[in-house]
Amino acid sequence: MSRPAGSQPLEERGFVREIPSKAGQFSEWYTAVVLRAELADYSPVRGCIVVRPYGYTIWELMQQGLDRRFKATGHTNAYFPLFIPQGFLAREAEHVEGFAPEVAWVTRGGGEELAEPLAVRPTSETIIGHMYARWIRSYRDLPVLINQWCNVVRWEKATRPFLRTMEFLWQEGHTAHRTAEEAEAEARQMLEVYRDFVERDLAIPVLAGRKPESEKFPGAERSYTIEALMPDGQALQSGTSHNLGQNFARAFGIKFLDSDNVEKHAWTTSWGISWRVLGGMIMVHGDDRGLVLPPAVAPFQAVVVPILTGSARESVLAAARELAAQLAEAGLRVRLDDRTEVTPGWKFNDWEMRGVPLRVEVGPRDLAQRQAVLAPRTGGGRRAVPMDGLAAAAAGELAALHRELFRQARAYLESHTVSASTAGELVDAIAARRGFVRATWCGADACEQALRRDSGASPRVIVEEPAEGACIACGAPARDIVYYARAY
Repeated sequence: MSRPAGSQPLEERGFVREIPSKAGQFSEWYTAVVLRAELADYSPVRGCIVVRPYGYTIWELMQQGLDRRFKATGHTNAYFPLFIPQGFLAREAEHVEGFAPEVAWVTRGGGEELAEPLAVRPTSETIIGHMYARWIRSYRDLPVLINQWCNVVRWEKATRPFLRTMEFLWQEGHTAHRTAEEAEAEARQMLEVYRDFVERDLAIPVLAGRKPESEKFPGAERSYTIEALMPDGQALQSGTSHNLGQNFARAFGIKFLDSDNVEKHAWTTSWGISWRVLGGMIMVHGDDRGLVLPPAVAPFQAVVVPILTGSARESVLAAARELAAQLAEAGLRVRLDDRTEVTPGWKFNDWEMRGVPLRVEVGPRDLAQRQAVLAPRTGGGRRAVPMDGLAAAAAGELAALHRELFRQARAYLESHTVSASTAGELVDAIAARRGFVRATWCGADACEQALRRDSGASPRVIVEEPAEGACIACGAPARDIVYYARAY
């Protein structure tokens, strides 16, 4: 993985004494936050990271939020092998061509040359297709609605923690259906699940829609995407859902006997979201003090910091314990910071770096007035609340904090989305890093390629809204509204 020049492991040198400016040194700021907040560290294996407990807890909470949604829509979890026979990848021509540059291969095992090389899972459509062909016999076996949580490996050249690594964690859903209409409904439903998760749990607004043919998943009939906008004006593909048609069913023989006694190929889908969205969340919400975590995925939603001074130390500490217990009983994830070897100011900075949404302070004067002080991570001022009503007040602050994070991100998205009426305007907007550029398009590949070449951007998403006017590249009647951006 790419490292700053002369860099050493975090524990050897106390990486980044000061966080670089987010506005002035965005890439350096991002790396510093990942390391200083102890989300991850560099692995001795190029392109891989070690996810530390705090970072993994965030990922676990993301998993839980998604898994609840998957199960609510009828999906169940399973697990399929990491290794995939070479011949499987070759069965679907477009699929193998799309993934060939990124596949890692195992050619030896136990000191012996393998008769058939094994691919280290870049994605699982092929091996799951093989298994579905064994399991599905009748229309009564359909639909099959399976998800798996796993790791995948893609041999990336340029890497960055969470955003692009050679090994990463994700989920991949794979379903089989009786009709084309059911498969299309599934693909669209899961895109909406992703949109709901990213906006409701991560407080990140997105554009949702269809990928152009040039950007769709290898082997898919149609690909759908949610796209978020990062503070540097670049788009981040944050989740994708694919209608695979019958391509993989034909390649792997996924057939069923229908009620009309005719054997037919199934219609399949796949959909996935990875820890890339964790990186997106860091970039969208973080500031020059470190992480800012939405409450839904914060390992600690509140931290209680007692101000231990003078003769009231033990009384203040006892009150802090009671407050932490009150918050925990109300269902909040809470941490009592009763360390005595560091100052309250040091603790404030430490928990701000880690992005804890809400700080609860209590000192001798607060104890005398039976109050606690709430300080949200987004700023906006500290306020005192009665100790007896702390849980309700904290819940209200957390809800307000989520709304504020989403409001800020939405305002940024809207202010950095512009329309282009000519190809020149699109090129200028991309060069100025204006973010998403809305364009009318006739659907011709030649027009897309010309806009790509001249702007250095790619068409991120086609939205479902009427296209009026002319294609900005050729002047022919527009067919689609497409948003261009540079992308991670």
